[in-house]
Amino acid sequence: MLKLKVGRKTNFVTFAAPMTTAKFITFLLLGIGLSFDSFAVSVSCGLMKREIKFKQAALVAASLAFFQATFPVIGWLIGEVVKNLIASVDHWIAFGLLALIGGKMIVEGIKDDGSLQNFDPFKISVLIGLSIATSIDALVVGLSFGFLEIPILFPVLVIGSVTFIAAMLGMLFGKNISAKRSHQSLILGGIILIAIGLKILAEHLFMQAT
Repeated sequence: MLKLKVGRKTNFVTFAAPMTTAKFITFLLLGIGLSFDSFAVSVSCGLMKREIKFKQAALVAASLAFFQATFPVIGWLIGEVVKNLIASVDHWIAFGLLALIGGKMIVEGIKDDGSLQNFDPFKISVLIGLSIATSIDALVVGLSFGFLEIPILFPVLVIGSVTFIAAMLGMLFGKNISAKRSHQSLILGGIILIAIGLKILAEHLFMQAT
């Protein structure tokens, strides 16, 4: 059974060290990078449902944000269990996972959009499906948190908040902009995630060298 010890850096409830400005910026950029999938889906929702009302948009955004914030916790718990088995290469794994996700997003952003399929984002099964599909990347990122002993509470709050805002903006923009913009946002999100992966790798390699 997984036990969380109070006072450790990996404790879900408390932080052993104060949050620095650098960490805040990193988590904020991570949240922005992960939110681009949800943003792209939200743009499509706005394109298909131009008559969407605020309450409806808030429901869609809340669902996307909830799953986006929950999946990293699941990944983090898995990482907590297996991290001792791969402690010597955890930073390489974190970099590889983020690079893989970022590369996937860039490829998806480059692909021809084609024609949007008509769907109803207000249908519960569709909404949950969209929420899960856009949160798989967050699950993998949470896994990397477990490897690197990163406290999970603060980044989860940031990721959920950023996703909600991005989804609301996406549906608003979807009423007025082309679907091509959503693909461009995926490319940007992928670049951000790869950059964060490089930062994690560089920091750990530097610490090993000193």
